[in-house]
Amino acid sequence: MALLLFLAQTLRIAVPYLFAAGGGALAERSGIVSLSLEGYMLGGAFTAAIGAYYTNSAWLALMCGVGGGLVLAGIHAIGTIRFRADQVVTGVAINLFAVGITRFFLQLAFKSSSNSPRVPGFGGENAGVWLALVSNPLVWLGVAAIPVLAFVVHRTTFGLRVRAVGEHPDAATSVGVPVNRIRYVAVLASGALAALGGSFLALDQHQFTDSMTAGRGFIALAAVIFGRWDPVRAGFACLLFAAAETFQIRLQAAQLIPSQFVAMIPYVLTIIAVAGVVGRSVPPAALGRSAD
Repeated sequence: MALLLFLAQTLRIAVPYLFAAGGGALAERSGIVSLSLEGYMLGGAFTAAIGAYYTNSAWLALMCGVGGGLVLAGIHAIGTIRFRADQVVTGVAINLFAVGITRFFLQLAFKSSSNSPRVPGFGGENAGVWLALVSNPLVWLGVAAIPVLAFVVHRTTFGLRVRAVGEHPDAATSVGVPVNRIRYVAVLASGALAALGGSFLALDQHQFTDSMTAGRGFIALAAVIFGRWDPVRAGFACLLFAAAETFQIRLQAAQLIPSQFVAMIPYVLTIIAVAGVVGRSVPPAALGRSAD
């Protein structure tokens, strides 16, 4: 029973990572650095909470969350593709912008600088772990997102073009592939997927709290690198990091080790995992480089 509860909690924690890592893998395969995943997730979480509060519908809230992610991804895409801004700087700017604007509108809408009121979500608030998982469609969508993205990237014409513009944009242009258009689609899709991860957090916890993503976007990006830019490998990396976070929660409850050290476990594992593949993994050749 304890093992089943551990697995259920691991899957629940992994869902936002799966969405964000899937989107990050797609965008980075097209040549756009996805340092902005954290901002997409935070924007999606906030707009989902706003949508749930004003519409009283989890499904409409989900659409609002995706819309928030698309807006932030659109800003990132225009900055990096249209104006050829530095992709790392733009990604950091999107993250800082998301933190500031969500905090501003949180205060404006709810007169609170810390959290929103309770909002409707998927499943009951007091449901058991397994019932909460089974009744939440975002769990199933998150699990399905990885194999679907793997199929798209490796088995479709669009996926072939994504890989082409991420590896050799000049060669892709020479055969008539619209490089910038493919990159726009990939970045917008990554924003929508990461926003689904943020929406899951808000609707699962039935409220938005300030900076509630807490670095999950960066861990998802680490999973992409650890998975060598392959959606399936990145998905397994997400499960590994989620298991570490679950272990941290269980260990913290046992109070055997000072909580400050226990809280470091998922992040230390992330650093070790990424450091272990640096130098051996080969990113897309045109990652971070604007098309001519």
